[in-house]
Amino acid sequence: MANRIEDYALIGDCESAALVGRDGSIDWLCWPRFDSGACFAALLGSARNGHWSLAPTAPILRTTRRYREGTLVLETDFETAEGTVTVVDFMPIRDATPDLRRHVIGRQGCVEMRSELVLRFEYGRVVPWVTRAESGALRAVAGPDKVLLHSTVEQRGEDLKTVANFRLEAGKTAHFVLIHGPSHLADPLANSPERALAETESFWRDWSSRCSYRGQFGEAVLRSLITLKALTYAPTGGLVAAPTTSLPECIGGERNWDYRYCWLRDATLTLLALLDAGYYEEAGAWRDWLLRAVAGSPDQIQIMYGLGGERRLKEWEIEWLAGYEGSKPVRIGNDAASQLQLDVYGEVLDALYQARRAGIAPSPAGWALEVALVEHLEKVWQQPDRGIWETRGSLRHFTHSKVMAWVAFDRAIRSAEEFGLRGPITRWRDTRARIHSDVCQHGYDRQLGAFVQSYGSKILDASLLLLPLVGFLPPHDARVKSTLAAIERWLTIDGFTLRYQTERAMDGLPPGEGVFLACSFWFADNLLLQGRTADAERLFSRLLALRNDVGLLAEEYDPGARRQLGNFPQALSHLALVGTALNLARGARPVDQRHHGRSGASVR
Repeated sequence: MANRIEDYALIGDCESAALVGRDGSIDWLCWPRFDSGACFAALLGSARNGHWSLAPTAPILRTTRRYREGTLVLETDFETAEGTVTVVDFMPIRDATPDLRRHVIGRQGCVEMRSELVLRFEYGRVVPWVTRAESGALRAVAGPDKVLLHSTVEQRGEDLKTVANFRLEAGKTAHFVLIHGPSHLADPLANSPERALAETESFWRDWSSRCSYRGQFGEAVLRSLITLKALTYAPTGGLVAAPTTSLPECIGGERNWDYRYCWLRDATLTLLALLDAGYYEEAGAWRDWLLRAVAGSPDQIQIMYGLGGERRLKEWEIEWLAGYEGSKPVRIGNDAASQLQLDVYGEVLDALYQARRAGIAPSPAGWALEVALVEHLEKVWQQPDRGIWETRGSLRHFTHSKVMAWVAFDRAIRSAEEFGLRGPITRWRDTRARIHSDVCQHGYDRQLGAFVQSYGSKILDASLLLLPLVGFLPPHDARVKSTLAAIERWLTIDGFTLRYQTERAMDGLPPGEGVFLACSFWFADNLLLQGRTADAERLFSRLLALRNDVGLLAEEYDPGARRQLGNFPQALSHLALVGTALNLARGARPVDQRHHGRSGASVR
């Protein structure tokens, strides 16, 4: 039986990542980057599409696992009638070539183990040519890719697989090293297993020790921050939304997207999470990535980019992969990159404003670029767009998009006023006021008593929970309160929040996707804003309970089936978790995470 999404744990080296199942099988690994072709793709197909299983051959009585404290080093204990072993999985922070390590430690008795390695390059399609290297390692080559397997255990070929059967006594350790490199270069070398593990643990513990959060949710916050660090592409500072593609929002459905790219929409939440936890270096690297990515003509800004700021993310489908639990198609690339989504202007301007307030050294070209972005937004903010949820239907005037356009002007004005920067502030104030009036007139439905998804619609949307969080309206505004009440009544399942109303849900049918975890954290933030501290704490505790056994969250959750859905682990879910934890630490006073002082908005 296939692993559930929540049955996986993450290991990574801040350039690529692998998913390790509770059964000891690594079913997803892209090398050498997050967005490279997978050499293990069983996650989206079957074992023949690439995996590496390492587990006892006898029936497993109990499996327990954990990360070593403050690290991304995974330990999995397998208990059998013969005895107990621990498999230690990690990816060393690379100095040159990427590698993946597996140590098997005998704990009790004598356990029969089996390793089965199936390498299939190009997302599970290409079978490599396997030979024995002079070093004794097995060498697998296919086109530009080369992978070497070093092991203290004898390996053999079996039906296009590399397998090993061995017995491990208590106190003994078996080592496996998988190394990737270009096929045209000399074979990469591997340092000693003990040194690799010690250096990896040291890196993560040193990084974790810099965390400044000391609140009651320390374990959950640190694990989320470690996960976010693991999703950072170290060479450029970009943050991938998730290390996977095509994990479904609904099992068996078609809404399966590639999330191995960097979304501008995550900009402010990423920056604030890093700054508030004391990670100024990472926040600065993210700010710099952001400036490089959006540099160029303002009318060509995209909603997402590649790890290095690449713009061409052409979407295509893999016909040879069956999809996770039959959820097809499997998509590579993301055509949403070319969509017009006006809210990203607000995210970019907000992130850069927050960076200034935090004292991150300014970029010489930063303010000039921001002015150019705002000047372009002056021309296009009245246009319809695709919105935060990247709809592939008709263009609409999404309320959230207009609100974030307001944020863009608001933060540009604040930057100019607070830091003595030059700009047409009077004109920007006029535009900010026009947008505010436009949203309040057209985005609020008086019959429903709520802000709605788009102008003229009757559909509720959880993105509107952000209105008080970004400072568009104060929390005590009657329209904010009534919108929250409407979302609480119509957009929640078992207390968790859906993204928006669907026709299925309005007809009394299941909504077609799970509850959206980031929206559920935003709902908790709003409860705190309304002074419902106990309710906010209760919801936050329930959300923490949805994490898997090693503290990870996907994009969505199915309350009925009690399982996680969507790409995994999801950066936005963990960013929202950190934000809510920080808000709860601030007590019952109003949340002041994304705006400071008076909003400058006229309240109508």
